[in-house]
Amino acid sequence: MGDPLVIFSDVTKRFDQFVAVREMNLTIDPGEFIAIMGPSGCGKTTTLRMLAGLEQPSEGVIRIDGEVMNEVPPHERDTPLVWQSLALFPFLNARENVEFGLKMRGVDAASRRRRALEWLDRLGIADFAERNVENLSGGQRQRVALARSLVTEPRILLLDEPLSALDAHLVIRMQSMLTRLQRELGITFVYVTHSQSEAFAMADRVVVMSDGNIAQVGKPRDIYRAPTSQFVAEFVGCNNIIRGNIAEIESGRAGVASPLGQFTLSLDGNDDLKQGDEVVFTIAADLIQISRDEPLSDNRLTCTLFAEEFIGSVVTLFFETADGSELKAQIQERELAVLDPSISDQFHLSWLTESAHLLRQGDR
Repeated sequence: MGDPLVIFSDVTKRFDQFVAVREMNLTIDPGEFIAIMGPSGCGKTTTLRMLAGLEQPSEGVIRIDGEVMNEVPPHERDTPLVWQSLALFPFLNARENVEFGLKMRGVDAASRRRRALEWLDRLGIADFAERNVENLSGGQRQRVALARSLVTEPRILLLDEPLSALDAHLVIRMQSMLTRLQRELGITFVYVTHSQSEAFAMADRVVVMSDGNIAQVGKPRDIYRAPTSQFVAEFVGCNNIIRGNIAEIESGRAGVASPLGQFTLSLDGNDDLKQGDEVVFTIAADLIQISRDEPLSDNRLTCTLFAEEFIGSVVTLFFETADGSELKAQIQERELAVLDPSISDQFHLSWLTESAHLLRQGDR
């Protein structure tokens, strides 16, 4: 792999006394689809705005293709931004909106028109080229905004929660279209979102941010299955978090005593742990097994069902333990009829030793 296209080196952004981004170090490769996600106020949009040139770092350096960009104005960066609000010109039709960036670059009228129509056709809305954008649907306006950003064939496309205003069925279609476009064009996409499903569905790598810091960077599956901190475990996926102390260690496994009971987990190479150490581990909700009679695995406890949540084909079941703690388990909707649960029913929850993921003490 060649040199990174984008490099953040010890980048900090302050607004008066508030620190929005803290000493960020991040590289983005050419042709990569990277998603930045986190809760509101975590610094993800500020990061995108610094890359776009709409904000300048208070400290540190941002490089694009080896060039320091700190003082380079937005219009000289070749990093168009697709806004959450789309920011289309209401007094222009779809084609004229797409042509706008080309017009600012001095491209002649005939070439502007041809290229704009090519991109509208590529995005499946050529039939609406002469329609005022105010008379287009949300999904159609979204495609016009994308065409306007892509018609200049940039090296990097920045997207700030572009699908947040769309209906659920349109979000899925746009995710598929964005992924296809990015792979066909080879353009680097930097995508900011608060939605885990969007980030995991499209991105090659995901950056999880918290309080201006990068909490974890990795492939979607790695972040989902192997969070490196309690914050990521709580923010991503549907994880159960259990605290306890190591009671015994044998053959790379630890027996952990917790308020919920005694459990076994793999040390995952953490050979410095010793008896008495406090540890934190997670079990993803979809890795928990549910049974009425006998537990299905060695790590087990008995709980009472108190709520159900349907999310399409997946059902999340919420259980309460004897000490009042809450555990979650996820099953396919088709399994629900077999299990036939009722509120206040008791069940055995269990999981394989290998399903537990060790966070250790103080990992937040």
